Amino acid sequence: MERRNETGVGNFLLLGFIEDSDLQPLLFGLFLSMYLVTMVGNLLIILATISDPHLHTPMYFFLSNLSLADICFTSTTVPKMLVNMQTRSKVITYEGCLSQIFFFIVFGCLDNLLLTVMAYDRFVAICHPLHYTVIMNPRLCGLLAQGSWFISVMGSLLETLTVLKLSFCTNVEIPHFFCDLPEVLKLACSDTLVNNIVVYFVTIVLAVFPLSGILFSYSQIFSSVLRISSARGKDKAFSTCGSHLSVVSLFYGTGLGVYLSSAATPSSRTSLMASVMYTMVTPMLNPFIYSLKNRDMKGALGRLLGKATPLNEGTITCLS
Repeated sequence: MERRNETGVGNFLLLGFIEDSDLQPLLFGLFLSMYLVTMVGNLLIILATISDPHLHTPMYFFLSNLSLADICFTSTTVPKMLVNMQTRSKVITYEGCLSQIFFFIVFGCLDNLLLTVMAYDRFVAICHPLHYTVIMNPRLCGLLAQGSWFISVMGSLLETLTVLKLSFCTNVEIPHFFCDLPEVLKLACSDTLVNNIVVYFVTIVLAVFPLSGILFSYSQIFSSVLRISSARGKDKAFSTCGSHLSVVSLFYGTGLGVYLSSAATPSSRTSLMASVMYTMVTPMLNPFIYSLKNRDMKGALGRLLGKATPLNEGTITCLS
């Protein structure tokens, strides 16, 4: 097959939902609404965390970082998809495609790492409550957040830079609504062995290891909770990590669904819809999970919106 220039100058075609011409207005309205809800919901979480002194704790500090990551994660792919749907265009430039790959990996990995850090925070709060304020001090929290951002950027750079060495065939149709790295690698005419090795390496370091850390933290949490004699004490302990556990289940559940559906039915509509769950639905639901299950957050949001909501004396805080 004919190859593109080694410099990668040219365009890719994002097939996405363009073929569903009859459903274009409905899909455009649906995805635009989901994007706006995601933006507003996560922005409110960030503003509430900054403005309310009750939320100046490690758990909400990491939550605000997670909300920022979700805003950026969704903004990496959805605006371009909406523009293409509105203009009935499939084109994305080579540079735009590389940018999508880079930022998609950055914020996807960042979600992984922040969820792991938040699991560690819950582990310390429940298993070592007397030493919580000493262990989770502001300096450590800052280092954990900065480290998560730095590692995510480095991992994404490693994967993206290897794409620059590839040449591409004249068939540059990507059966997706964004430049998904595995799909882009399938279009390469040059050898992708190095790229695949790098992808597996980054996946193990920035996905498998964090998930293992989360599972280990919760195994220790559950073991510690089971040793609590009173039922009220158990409920209180579980309530401090219920929201986080829900978000973890949603994030990894939808992410795993994407890859399982891709393996079972490559380039199918099922895989495309699974990706919608992963890239749009999960970031949209996270603010609702944390605000509906957390009285501190509901109170802070109420005050932020000018509707004072008094905190109950029994509210469970991060420092419990």
